[in-house]
Amino acid sequence: MKCKGVNVMKLLTINKKIQRVMTAVVLIICLGIGFKAYAQEDKSEQTIPELVSPIASVADEVILRTGDMILIDFPGESAFGDPFSIDQDGFLSLPEIGRIHMSGKDWMMGVTTIQLSLSTAYRDVEDISITLKERQLFVTVLGYVKDPGPVQLIPHSTVQMAIQAAGGLAQGAQLDKIQVRRLDEVIIFDYKKYLDTGDDSIIPDLKPLDVVFVPASPLTGNVQVEFDARTLTSAGDGGGEDAVKVFGEVHRPGSFKYKLGASVIDMMMRAGGVTRYAGIEQIRIISKGEPYPFNMREYMDTGNPELMPEIGMGDTIFVPQVTEQVKTGSKIIYVMGEVFHPGAYETKKGVSLFDVLANAGGPTRFAETRQIRILKKDGDVIRFDLMAFTERKNDLVLPMIEAGDAIFVPEKADMNEKSWLKIGPDRAVMVIGSVVRPGRYEWADEMSFLDLIAHAGGPGRNGDTSKVSILPPPEEKGKVSPVIFDFSKFMNEGGNVSDLPVIKSGYTIQIPELPKDPSDNRSQWTKQDTDRSIFILGAMLAPGRYAFNDNLTFMDIFSAAQGPSPNADLHNIRISHRGEGKARITKVNLSKYFETGDERLLPKVRPADVIYIPHRTRQWIDTPKEETVRVLGAVANPGRYEFKNNMTILDLLAEAGGPRSDAWQEKIVVVNLGKGQPKASSFDLVGFAKSGDFLSLPVVRVGDTIYVPDKSQSNRAKFRENLKDTMGVISLIATIAGI
Repeated sequence: MKCKGVNVMKLLTINKKIQRVMTAVVLIICLGIGFKAYAQEDKSEQTIPELVSPIASVADEVILRTGDMILIDFPGESAFGDPFSIDQDGFLSLPEIGRIHMSGKDWMMGVTTIQLSLSTAYRDVEDISITLKERQLFVTVLGYVKDPGPVQLIPHSTVQMAIQAAGGLAQGAQLDKIQVRRLDEVIIFDYKKYLDTGDDSIIPDLKPLDVVFVPASPLTGNVQVEFDARTLTSAGDGGGEDAVKVFGEVHRPGSFKYKLGASVIDMMMRAGGVTRYAGIEQIRIISKGEPYPFNMREYMDTGNPELMPEIGMGDTIFVPQVTEQVKTGSKIIYVMGEVFHPGAYETKKGVSLFDVLANAGGPTRFAETRQIRILKKDGDVIRFDLMAFTERKNDLVLPMIEAGDAIFVPEKADMNEKSWLKIGPDRAVMVIGSVVRPGRYEWADEMSFLDLIAHAGGPGRNGDTSKVSILPPPEEKGKVSPVIFDFSKFMNEGGNVSDLPVIKSGYTIQIPELPKDPSDNRSQWTKQDTDRSIFILGAMLAPGRYAFNDNLTFMDIFSAAQGPSPNADLHNIRISHRGEGKARITKVNLSKYFETGDERLLPKVRPADVIYIPHRTRQWIDTPKEETVRVLGAVANPGRYEFKNNMTILDLLAEAGGPRSDAWQEKIVVVNLGKGQPKASSFDLVGFAKSGDFLSLPVVRVGDTIYVPDKSQSNRAKFRENLKDTMGVISLIATIAGI
């Protein structure tokens, strides 16, 4: 067959490379035709309109900035009726154009930029006029003002106008350190001085996007409360490092603003004067880190101006409280601590401890009468247990008291108080870990381990009482060896009381904590020792690290991990025994146990063992190729599968998920080795489904390969593909001929 002298059958045999060359030739011809048509078009329609001069009475030196209002008079366009404002980012948003940057440009450059932008989307831009209608000043006022936020001002507005636009100052504002923040620059000025003098040079000029910040006075503290001016100034009228601080025995202690030439008397008068408890002979002044005494009584008696010290910025004035004369003498004893009337008492020969305590009002209900200390004047310390003496224990003798001695009655330790200072290390036992009330507890020799655990509220809900650790105090070389006690076994099975661990002062008892939930042990595995753990890995719903003891079995830990996942291989479970000193692996067929119920099939596991449950999908890695059959091609799950003699090709196809919808089921191929030579046979799955003849099933052995081709490999599919290529070549020849 020929078309205009071209042999079509020969063209059908052209390879793909020649076809691509011919396609490129056609594209070049089309591009040439299009270029010629473009060259013949009217070029007058492609010219850019000439820019017109702006119709506006604006000086050339005007620099555009944020807040400027620009009016664009564009006849026939309703979207340009209102003026446009340059936003805080310096952009002007125009209809159909979008945002164009304008801030920082002079007026002529800005007009040119607007015209060029409009010419890209509009016609007849020669008729527009651009006018700078209004200039505005955008600033932000923050801090102690009534309505903080951005404000819009007229040009050349001042800081005072910006604060007024933000609602005015709030109560508690610090006026002498107001800030104007401009980019990385911070300008601090005294607004109070400006209000006092009216001097405009004190306050800085404002520029667009400035931030005016009004800080809070240090006197307001860190809690927001309602107050008036009188309440605010009751603690002084100043703050910061420059203020003069006056405290002690004055009526209104506080920080006061420093004024040049002020004296100590002036500052104390501003603090309301001294109280009747003031020790005016011992006033202290700290100036520039150096202390100076001031005897106000002497100054008031003499009027000598040389006695008056100078006051500077940041100084501190302290007015102490007048103190009584300290009692001393050869017949004085001292009673301190938890007695009703502590103090210094006169004594005489033969006075006993009971006499002194009775004169001091006796111990209070907070007194720890077991730990009374008598500090002798020669430096010795005598311990006395008043409670044991009243109970007539240990043949105690009431000590005699001499002049110069001191009696100290300590405070009883409070269970609700965390302070450890009230119980010395030589009479305390530490209880830590999972107990209801961990802490330091006072110890007595008549107490036992059970007393101590009960005193701490007992073990916590997650406490592991099978491994309680008792740590004695360090020896001279600093080495300690903990003692492990199975408290759980003792409570459940009983035993001799002598089996309880011996506790002494300075010991530390720890009850370890178990993870709250076996499935949550990933975040708490450090709380669990390895020798008390068992590891379960692989195809489990909750693999991880679990607490384990001798009372648990293999099935206990298996169920704690929430059982196997759907793809778990229960026939090949492996257990690695780590704590035996040598490598040993146990294989478990859990599927057989579920079939028979034979408990002998379950292994004995111990802490530190590792249980591994493999995935069935990993059999092709773990199983040698001589024990598997390969299933390839158009099946749902191609791969290597374990094969047994009682299985057929149907079992293998079902194990691989069955053929896909595009599988060529009439030509399934089975490749095996017969007498050392590869041999291939085909199997028609569709024909078998119609006949049901099991004798037609091919023989499959381990090591064979089953291949399921797809329909694209059939003769019919190949014919359709060749026909499609032929029609494509014919269409291409027809296109070239038309050109």
